[in-house]
Amino acid sequence: MFAELEGVARTQLGLYPSLPGPELAAAAREAAGVLDLVAADVRVERTWTADGLDGEELSWSVGFGPRTRAYLLKPAGANGPLPGVVALHCHAGMKWAGKEKIADGPEGPSPEVRRLREEIYGGRAFAGELARRGFAVLAHDVFVWGSRRFPLDVPDGPLSEADRYDGAAREHEHVVAKHCAALGTSFTGVVAGEDLAAAAYLRSRPDVSAVGCAGLSGGGLRAALLGAFDPGIRAVVIAAMMSCFRDMLGGHVEKHTWMLWPPGLPRLGDYPDLAAARAPRPLMVQYAMRDELFPEDGMRRAHTIIGDRYAQAPDAYAAVFADVPHSFDVPMQERAFDWLGEHLKG
Repeated sequence: MFAELEGVARTQLGLYPSLPGPELAAAAREAAGVLDLVAADVRVERTWTADGLDGEELSWSVGFGPRTRAYLLKPAGANGPLPGVVALHCHAGMKWAGKEKIADGPEGPSPEVRRLREEIYGGRAFAGELARRGFAVLAHDVFVWGSRRFPLDVPDGPLSEADRYDGAAREHEHVVAKHCAALGTSFTGVVAGEDLAAAAYLRSRPDVSAVGCAGLSGGGLRAALLGAFDPGIRAVVIAAMMSCFRDMLGGHVEKHTWMLWPPGLPRLGDYPDLAAARAPRPLMVQYAMRDELFPEDGMRRAHTIIGDRYAQAPDAYAAVFADVPHSFDVPMQERAFDWLGEHLKG
């Protein structure tokens, strides 16, 4: 039935047109209902120095819900300004934790976070590793994760509280998406609005110079959106989060978060069109060629689309084809760190 529906939709709606990048980004931002948010009343909650890094735990308000918590990490004793990176945590079906998936506070990671890092991050907190290479790295919780999570009734059971919460939150995401739609925005639009606010805050700091962003999976989606919607983002790294929508039909759609489906986008362009709407500004896409969440045909079609978008600036688009499952492992991280250094430290 979906294949037949696709044919009708293509005929009647003219799916996946090729709008110019700025026009596509503006139209997609409007269609998704991206909120205009500001990181207000920023407070430094605590500071620490450990493992060669100076850390700040920050909090701010975006105007609704609990205060956002964030970690700002940079080399110990570093004198700014340093190039900045907004490090965007993944989805991974884990909403109990947000920034902690990719950045350590003074307490270190929980067992659940350690397990996740071993599975998809090569066993390390990539935000801290990036900071050690001379960057000021901001990792913040976003809508429904960590400090921004919903209070949910969590049943008793043998699992940890974090794992039990994540089980409940998994069944709650469609409720969040429906409420966002009823309010004229979308799950995508709320998350993107909070990321835009975080990036604007990082740029406002006197100890930060040029700013980029990077993320894996759901964090890669957030990086794609931030790069498309914020012209102040100098360089973007998207890891293991790229395919054409049209190739995901019939087996891959159901594997993904509601965030990946901003309303109306297929009538404006395909997902790689939006990721590449920032052309000719620098973009790195890392394709995990054994990714169980994305079909290989979709990844290769996406690469072609992005390459076409960057035809006038081919050196600004870096494609990495890694023979790995869904992950941002250590070699992928090192490629990304070097590339970010080239584009942010000049």
